[in-house]
Formats: sequence, C-alpha cells, structure tokens
Amino acid sequence: MYIPLVTLEELDLHKTGMSEVSRNVRQTTREIDSLIKTIAKTDPPKLHEGIPLNLNGHTDATGSLYFQTSPFDINENFGFGDDKPDNQILSVVQHLKNKFKSQEVILVSKDINIRIKATALMLLAEDYFNDSVIDDSDILYTGSVTLEKQFWEQIGDTLESWQQGGNVFYRFSKLPFVKMHLNQFIYCPDENLSAIVEEVTSDLVLLKTLKDFAHSKNSVWGITSRNPEQNFALNLLLNPEIDFVTLLGQAGTGKTLLTLAAGLAQTLETRTYSEIIITRATVPLGDDIGYLPGTEEEKMIPWMGAIEDNLEVLNRGVEGGGDWSRSAALDLMRSRIKIKSLSFMRGRTFLNKFLIIDEAQNLTPKRNESPYY
Repeated sequence: MYIPLVTLEELDLHKTGMSEVSRNVRQTTREIDSLIKTIAKTDPPKLHEGIPLNLNGHTDATGSLYFQTSPFDINENFGFGDDKPDNQILSVVQHLKNKFKSQEVILVSKDINIRIKATALMLLAEDYFNDSVIDDSDILYTGSVTLEKQFWEQIGDTLESWQQGGNVFYRFSKLPFVKMHLNQFIYCPDENLSAIVEEVTSDLVLLKTLKDFAHSKNSVWGITSRNPEQNFALNLLLNPEIDFVTLLGQAGTGKTLLTLAAGLAQTLETRTYSEIIITRATVPLGDDIGYLPGTEEEKMIPWMGAIEDNLEVLNRGVEGGGDWSRSAALDLMRSRIKIKSLSFMRGRTFLNKFLIIDEAQNLTPKRNESPYY
C-alpha cells in the first residue's frame, strides 16, 4: 500500500468538523501515526522500507504501508499542470508503474473521475469495496441453514443423541460439504427439527434442539411463531445468557413485535429485567417537522409510532376482563417501558435493563456503538 504526499495533504484539509468524514479522517491519521511511532522505535528508523500493517495488534493484516518520501516532477509523466491533486496522484501511479515494471500497480479510489482519468492514461484503477453496501441479501450470513433428509442418511452410524434438561442433543461427524458454525440455527423440515449448533470441533458437531414457540402453550405474551425464523428469534430473545441479538428482515416480518413481546415477558412475568428501554434513530422520512416541545420522552413519542402499534397488538392477547382489563394491562406495559434518545446515551450504564434499538440500520457505525461503551 502506497500513500502519496498529496493524499496526506487532502486528509489535513478535512480533519476539522463534526461530520462523519471528519471523524474518519481523524481516525485514519491517528492509526497512521500509531504505525509510524511503532516503526520509529527502530534504530535507525526505516520508514522508506515500509511499515508492516500487522503491527499494533492487527494480526490479520498483510503487506506493508509505504509513503512517498521524495518529490518528482509531474510533467515528467503527463505534461500537464500539477495544480490539481488528482493529477499529482496520477503522476505518482505512473511513477510507480515505471519503477516497478514487474509488479502490478493499481490505483484504489472512491473518486469515479480519477478512475476514468487513470483508465484513459492506461493505468489500472478500481473502486474501494470494503465500505460498499451489499445489494444482494442472499449472500448475507443468515444465521441458519436448512438441511434435507439426505443429510441424516449421510451421517450414518456416527449420530449420537441423548436428552438433557428438556432438550435433545445430537452429536455427529462433520461432513465436508456442509459448513456449520457455532450458534448457527439448523432447520430440518422433513424431521420437523429446529436446533442450534452448540459446539464445533475439528471432526464433530453438537446440536441442541430449540423450544417450539409455534405451539400455543409456549406463546410469548400471546404471540406464537409463524415460521422457523421467528422461532429462532424468540429462542435468542428469551435466552438470558445471550447479551446481544440483531434481527434482520423485511418490513412486516415481526422483528419489533417479537422483541417487544420477549421484553415484556421477561420484565413482567419472569422478572429477569426491571424495565424496557426503547430508542431509535430520529431520521425523518420527508421534510423535518422542526423542534418538538416537552421532555426527552415526550420529544421521542412521535418517533415511536411502531412501538405503540405493536403494544396494541400485544394488548389484544390479554384474556378476560373486557375493555377495562385490556386498558389496565396496557397501562401496566407502558409503565415498564422507558423511551430514551440516543443523543443522551453516551456514558450511561444500564443494569438489569432490556434495551431495544429499533430501526438500527439508520444509525451510523459510531452511534451504533455508543449504547454499548
């Protein structure tokens, strides 16, 4: 990896401010400074020989980081002015191509125009893909796998099973064509089996069956699962040993409803948690309606329409007592729910709380981290 001097100058121009770009620039410069300080401890410093990227604990990184340590004339390569940073960067690429003729030199940039210029000058260029959003949801890790009937036939005599604590455990030898990961869900429609991978070794896999929330006797605040994915979600949400759960799905698949039902069950029935805290990103769909009056919770209420809708659905499951009973149950549910703004969560410590972050995809990575640190 080679960084031209003009790139460092561009970073310096964008380091001030409160935007995401400014924050990323400051983080980048701190990371570069940390690498330089590490290599500077050598005697004498060998910056021109490159800085290994696996320093400072980045053990998975490969290759080295190089900086432009000597200036050269841009007109030597292209014959046009050096007033634009793009031209200076292209000059560096051409210089490296001429210097390292046996190696492939590629310009990596998010700037489409500079990539077009590079292509016109017969230089290799490509986009930076690490921050790209995956468009095809099919290639995202789903957390579950569906096994056909032939899978159990191929396991053969290696299968062991036993019952313990209301769950059935299965241990069998790994198959080379089926990759299983720890905490991955397994669904076998032919056997009507839902399980989770409890342990994976070099040659064995251990599965544990899940609780069936599709049955009415196992309903959670009157809600039963309608498909295997909802059953997986409820098993995760109702497991007190699991501290963090993310649910991904299309609109209307029950993500918020299941989460709220699990939170109410563990707050009002089992008393595992003392209260539920709900928050979300305050990102308007259209034009902003302006400032809202009232306290923090009153300001957040207009953003919590989806929560109110789901509370009404859950309140329909209250049995007996008529309208008065349902009204009292709704007041009880609301008394255990606190609505908070993410803007005031940095530095907070939530003890014995069930925290729900609705519509988390609208948050920046930095804001997503703030409730957990």
